[in-house]
Amino acid sequence: MPALRPWTALLCVMATQAIADPVNIRPDIASVTVETEDGPVEISRIQNNENQLSGYWAQTSRACPPFCIQPMSPAPGVTTIGEIELLDFIEKGEGLVIDSRTHDWYAGGTIPGAISIPYDQVLDRMAEMGCEADFDGWDCADAQPVALFCNGVWCGQSPTAIRNMLDAGYPAERIYYYRGGMQMWRMLGLTVSGNGN
Repeated sequence: MPALRPWTALLCVMATQAIADPVNIRPDIASVTVETEDGPVEISRIQNNENQLSGYWAQTSRACPPFCIQPMSPAPGVTTIGEIELLDFIEKGEGLVIDSRTHDWYAGGTIPGAISIPYDQVLDRMAEMGCEADFDGWDCADAQPVALFCNGVWCGQSPTAIRNMLDAGYPAERIYYYRGGMQMWRMLGLTVSGNGN
């Protein structure tokens, strides 16, 4: 076997270093498995230590309006969560993870196990979350816990959906808001299902 040229050897070392250090979710957890309609999906982080966002997800400055920074909590009583809490929610199967973005965004890649209920359809689909239609609108006494997300801290789709759900009678204590959304999910190199992976 011929000897490697010095620059080729350097490139090999650099490539090895790029994937050398494990990228866990937490020090004690490398991945989480979620059951989906298509079978189990393992959620982990991209193992390339040199991975970077590019294109749309790396954009930092969007015109406001409409892309204004959202408040930490979209409404009183709603719990805002981060990635670890969302992964616990997913892994334990505590309720529904709802991608409240429009279908084109969902089709471009989503959090594994999330179902698509666009923000502008949420009031028509509350039965899927455990509410029952009644003469006054919705009876949500048996509503499931739900975790909603959209594109990130500048996206108003999930906050709009949450406020509409609350106005229709959904219990605030059963709603979780993943404020970081797809931008933070992708920034952390977490698994994306669908066409945008």
